[in-house]
Amino acid sequence: MAITKSYAEIKASVYLSVCDRLLKYSATDDEQVLKTVRECIIADKDSSNLTPRQRGQMSHELFNRIRRLDVLQDLLDDDSVTEIMVNGVDEIFAEREGRIAGCGIRFESKERLLDIISKIASGVNRTINLSSPILDARLPDGSRVNAVLDPVAINGPILTIRRFPKRPIDSEMLIRSNSITDEALDCLKSLVRAKYNILVSGSTGSGKTTLLNVLSGFIPSDERIITIEDSAELRIRGIRNLVRLETRSATANGSGEISIRDLIRSALRMRPDRIIVGEVRGEEAIDMLQAFNVGQDGSLSTIHANSAQDALSRLETMIMLSTQIPIEALRRQIISGVDIIVHLGRFRDGSRHVLEIKEMVKTGSDKIETRPLFEYRKGKLVGINELTYTGKLERQA
Repeated sequence: MAITKSYAEIKASVYLSVCDRLLKYSATDDEQVLKTVRECIIADKDSSNLTPRQRGQMSHELFNRIRRLDVLQDLLDDDSVTEIMVNGVDEIFAEREGRIAGCGIRFESKERLLDIISKIASGVNRTINLSSPILDARLPDGSRVNAVLDPVAINGPILTIRRFPKRPIDSEMLIRSNSITDEALDCLKSLVRAKYNILVSGSTGSGKTTLLNVLSGFIPSDERIITIEDSAELRIRGIRNLVRLETRSATANGSGEISIRDLIRSALRMRPDRIIVGEVRGEEAIDMLQAFNVGQDGSLSTIHANSAQDALSRLETMIMLSTQIPIEALRRQIISGVDIIVHLGRFRDGSRHVLEIKEMVKTGSDKIETRPLFEYRKGKLVGINELTYTGKLERQA
């Protein structure tokens, strides 16, 4: 008596047949691969036990395995998914509307998950292996990718994909979602155009990059802008004279690394009107601060922090760890360079809000002080004080 094969067994057999056929072609495109998959399903003697729906599903799954990102592809095609979290082979979670839930899918093996991570890395000319087990990269659609291999990740491999909407969030969408008020946004628009140096702070997932994109949309179209990022995520529109720079990881032998710090130094030789640094998190903070202080007014950057005041403390600490500048001189550089701090937060329901907008108090002393312009109170961002240091606004007028 013949033994009926399971769906998984038939799928594995068909996959081998597809791979064998594709090896005979010198070039393949999506249409040819899909056609080959369907032909191999029909040719498999055990596929007669499958329903038409199962055959269609198998065709879809095998195509995604060969040409896309396997079991993750359906999540990537779902516009409601904002984050994908793969905790090893068996646990895959997705975030929708700020809520995280298991997906009920898994990779068939650890090797298959590693293949997907390697595919992502090679797509952006980066390497991830046991000697370099951490990857920061991006997908062709701009999604941010982080991967960590075991044994660094004990239950790894770990893969996290932060997705961005196909239509970039604009200022009107921020207002409709109650992330910011018209009054506060108009204030920031004026400050950007007048070339105030702005530092955007917040926790992971609070919307820093989104706000940075919105703020960059207020930059006059005739300026020369240079963006510097670990992985290119900013979507700056309306600027023709735009240079986009991205870091590069070291090769397997430890050479060839290009850091944010290297790129900031190079950008200063490119005659920029403004420099936008995606995020400062280390020794590059001193170079960013120097850029703020040597004529690159109107520059923008982001930093991880719990409050606007904490952002300045973190900036100070990062610089102290990478330089021997006396603390008094360092604080004067921060006070002189940073004009505005915008702090964002993410609430338990997944919504994101601007919680603080503060200006630096430029007293001439080495004590870092801020003055609130807007604060989030009782469910709304409200104006507290008028801008004190209006020199740049007056020069623009």
